[in-house]
Amino acid sequence: MTYVRSTFRHPALPKNDLGYTVDYYEGSLSTLCAGCGHDSINAAIVEACWQLNIEPHKVAKLSGIGCSSKSPAYFLANSHGFNSVHGRMPSVATGANLANRDLIYFGVSGDGDTASIGMGQFVHVVRRNLNMVYLVMNNGCYGLTKGQDSATADAGSKSKAGSVNLFEAIDLAGLAIELGATFVAQSFSGDKDQLIPLIKAAMKHKGFALLNVISPCVTFNNNEGSTKSYDYVREHVEVTGTVDFVPLEREIKTHYEAGSIQDLTMHDGTTIRLNKLAKDWDPADRMSAVNAIHNARSRGEILTGLLYINEDHDDLHGLLKTSTAPLNSLGKDRLCPGGDELRKLNASLR
Repeated sequence: MTYVRSTFRHPALPKNDLGYTVDYYEGSLSTLCAGCGHDSINAAIVEACWQLNIEPHKVAKLSGIGCSSKSPAYFLANSHGFNSVHGRMPSVATGANLANRDLIYFGVSGDGDTASIGMGQFVHVVRRNLNMVYLVMNNGCYGLTKGQDSATADAGSKSKAGSVNLFEAIDLAGLAIELGATFVAQSFSGDKDQLIPLIKAAMKHKGFALLNVISPCVTFNNNEGSTKSYDYVREHVEVTGTVDFVPLEREIKTHYEAGSIQDLTMHDGTTIRLNKLAKDWDPADRMSAVNAIHNARSRGEILTGLLYINEDHDDLHGLLKTSTAPLNSLGKDRLCPGGDELRKLNASLR
């Protein structure tokens, strides 16, 4: 078996305005499970960057630890990258962003990396409105360590090891809006028609942009007692929560109109329910967005689309009034202004 990606591409592949074909935005061959929703998200990122005519070397990919945090290896091979400690990606992103605001910062995390060990980091990067895309690949379990429930798993669900989850799920989208995030969206990994435009919008947004993407784990969500199993969904389809599953054989994809509800049929006849926001939804109404999320959750639906956006704000650079030039471009004349300036500064503090 080889993990080397073939270099052959069809000679008639279209090029974007920079002259690149889409394969220039790809990464290494994925080693994730066959049918993993994460791979569809990676493909959507590749397509979005190609369509936006982004130069890969102007992107900094950041991640923590987990199946999702392996994903930056699978897109934008020609960009910068940093794989940080578990749950600490926001700190690395903050430092890098403050040092050089000219790059596009794209963070990839998971529901464990964000909602458990990284929760303290997550809430502070949201409230500081760091100019970055923060994409959560949300599958409700720890796929890298054999499927334990994550903090986004439904209360009452049973893990593959047999333990019952006693705790309510953390709603990352609702939490982000409460904390002051200026761009919050949710989507499903199999809905590329919705996901690609959301990624493009998030990358163009000045400020913190959260994309919470339901990305089914194809290996650890089908045990007896799990709220993501075939049998449970068959009996409780009306209360299916924020995370679902796809069969191991292949990924489930969908296409449905804005303002409608889509029931996805699994291979064995079971269904999950998605609710896509209407085209006339007002994403600038913060309270309406919060209420819509809670109402959808009470109905057992996953609300997808652009939930909230606020473009009348300052990002972290604007709040701190930092240098407009990258720190590595500052010369001695700017970093060391001389004794006269130092005396003036000291006098102003007396």
